[in-house]
Amino acid sequence: MEKFLLTLLPLLGLMIVHLFGHKLKFLEGVPRSLWLSGAGGVSVAYVFLHLFPELQEGQEHLQEAAESRGLSFLKHHMYLMALVGLVIFYGMERLAIKSRDGGKGTSDDTPPSVFWIHIGSFAVYNALVGYLLHKREEQNVEEVLFYFVAMALHFLVNDFGLREHHKKRYQHVGRWILALALSIGWGIGLAMEISEAATALLLAFLAGGVVLNVLKEELPEERKSRFSAFLVGTGLYAVLLLLL
Repeated sequence: MEKFLLTLLPLLGLMIVHLFGHKLKFLEGVPRSLWLSGAGGVSVAYVFLHLFPELQEGQEHLQEAAESRGLSFLKHHMYLMALVGLVIFYGMERLAIKSRDGGKGTSDDTPPSVFWIHIGSFAVYNALVGYLLHKREEQNVEEVLFYFVAMALHFLVNDFGLREHHKKRYQHVGRWILALALSIGWGIGLAMEISEAATALLLAFLAGGVVLNVLKEELPEERKSRFSAFLVGTGLYAVLLLLL
């Protein structure tokens, strides 16, 4: 029961971020909120200092699985899946932007077809986050906490961008789908386990997606992002991760 609650409580917290994060009105507007830039920095620090080192460990499991199946050409390409995650979400972002007023990004929102494609990709992404909660639990309580904080702040950043693209559709439908996807992924993790090699690949995909989804919100010039806040968020969380 204790282990069940150890992942259930963070799951509920992440779902709350999707369902009620829009009420944090101080995060809206231009220049970009200091808090959003700082949240992005925290997420990136977690990926580089915790997830990427785990990919190196997962490389051993992938190598064994690849060699046993005659796929030796994949044994040194754990980071290939991270690249796939980054490229897919870059493509999703470009699709959303181009669908808004001929690529100018000035119309009210995206068309329904693009909304469902975009939200579908993030639903898969969220299901991975929910599933991988159980892998944090296998390590220790601190790791679950670090994961929860990084993903919760990351979801705030993601939701801001998704609301900007999809407006009322995201508010009325999208956020509920993403919250549900989290619980589905968590339920799958509770009910079954997949191989270490497959888990490592999923982790790599998530890492690539997190990096892209943070930077796509920070880099556009029109956002007037706060590099100083991003740097502080990255630095403080990096120090915390290294010390504890």
